[in-house]
Formats: sequence, C-alpha cells, structure tokens
Amino acid sequence: MKDQKSHKKDSSQLISLTLSGILATSASLSAQAVPDQPKAWEKCAGIAAAGKNDCGAVDGKHGCAGKATIDNDDNEWVYVPKGTCTKITGGVVIKVKPAKS
Repeated sequence: MKDQKSHKKDSSQLISLTLSGILATSASLSAQAVPDQPKAWEKCAGIAAAGKNDCGAVDGKHGCAGKATIDNDDNEWVYVPKGTCTKITGGVVIKVKPAKS
C-alpha cells in the first residue's frame, strides 16, 4: 500500500511541476510575442492592397483612405512601423512620422 501512495504522490508532483513549467513557458512566450508600440511610423508607398490605402494618393489622384483601385500602386501608401517599409518588396518610404504618445 505504501508503494501505491508513494507512486501517486510522485505522479501528482510530476504533473504539478510539468503544468507549472508549461504555464511559465507560455507566459514567457506570450510576453515576447507582442512587439513594443512603434516610436515612429513610415508612410510606405507601393505595398497597399486595393481599397486598403491609409489616405490620399501620393500623386493627388484622390484624397481618401480606401480609394486605391489596384494592389501595389506606387502612388498608394499605408503606415507601417519605422524600419519596416524597405523590408517589404516594393515598399518605398515617402515620409516618417512620430507615433502618438
């Protein structure tokens, strides 16, 4: 009887330790999964999907968000965190703006 109780106690401790380790690991990973709020934004032209631009066209063709008619038009732009635009194929920085605090 003593062996069964000891085995159950060891199993319970092992399960508790395993669960604690999993919870600690997932908490650590989730803390790393979300990047810091950008300190500055770039207007990045040439990467906006049709209907997904952030504001007016670079060439003045229109003055509203969501008016891009084709994907990746050189005259349409979206805001991206500073340092991101040139990492995206076709992205061209047209202006940098500080983030709101």
